[in-house]
Amino acid sequence: MSQIVLGLGGIAGWNVLKRTSTQQKEMIANDLQVSRNNTYFRENISKVETAGDLVKDYRLLTVALGAFGLENEIGSRAFIQKVLESDLSDSRSLVNRLSDKRFLKLAEAFRYGEGANKVQSSGFGDKVVNQFIDRELERRVGKSDESMRLALNAQRELTEMATRDVKETTLWYEVLGNPPLRKVFETTFGFDPKSFGKIPVDRQMTMMKARAERMFGSEPFKTVGTEAGMEKLMRTYMARSQIQLNSPAQNAYSVALTLLSQR
Repeated sequence: MSQIVLGLGGIAGWNVLKRTSTQQKEMIANDLQVSRNNTYFRENISKVETAGDLVKDYRLLTVALGAFGLENEIGSRAFIQKVLESDLSDSRSLVNRLSDKRFLKLAEAFRYGEGANKVQSSGFGDKVVNQFIDRELERRVGKSDESMRLALNAQRELTEMATRDVKETTLWYEVLGNPPLRKVFETTFGFDPKSFGKIPVDRQMTMMKARAERMFGSEPFKTVGTEAGMEKLMRTYMARSQIQLNSPAQNAYSVALTLLSQR
């Protein structure tokens, strides 16, 4: 599988990626290996009645994990089976105790802890395959520019989060429990991951929320889900990422100058 090379980094590269993403996804969907695996998933997932059966099928598991950004867990089949079989309603179950909430999203999508009816529902295979293609674009972009991959991931995640009718606090805890998304916000707000990670989680949430309200207003997730809000977030993130890459010692004043020069 070939990587996607944009030739540009930072905000300029992000603008190119936005213009070409639809074309890039079509190319990925038509990739021979991707196409075969996705067709196999569509045709067979409804027949898989248990989590144990799913983890035994490498091709099905590849698509399933890849659709949730968990492709690196392909070798942890016993663990993935336990995640998929977890009782979602029990706060003490394995999946609800994991800090990485991508596992929870996986379990919520398949719901093997409640039986196999979910995978047999109409459109289930198509939904997972479409998510896999989105993630595959991110993976290929990430081979040449990791910050671009994280930006794509954030755009997809935040667009979905902005539509949910839940408390802002709940969404911020999800950000903290989602490593790729967390990194985007840490970079955007200028938090050092090592020192910030040592702060109690409740305090981390409070600090994230305060910075976001300063940037977007009183309801950050509703704002960031809009085109203008997403553009503001991504411009700041890409500018800070590029400066960190080129000269980690540069300060916030340098970031501001970079953002102003891109207007």
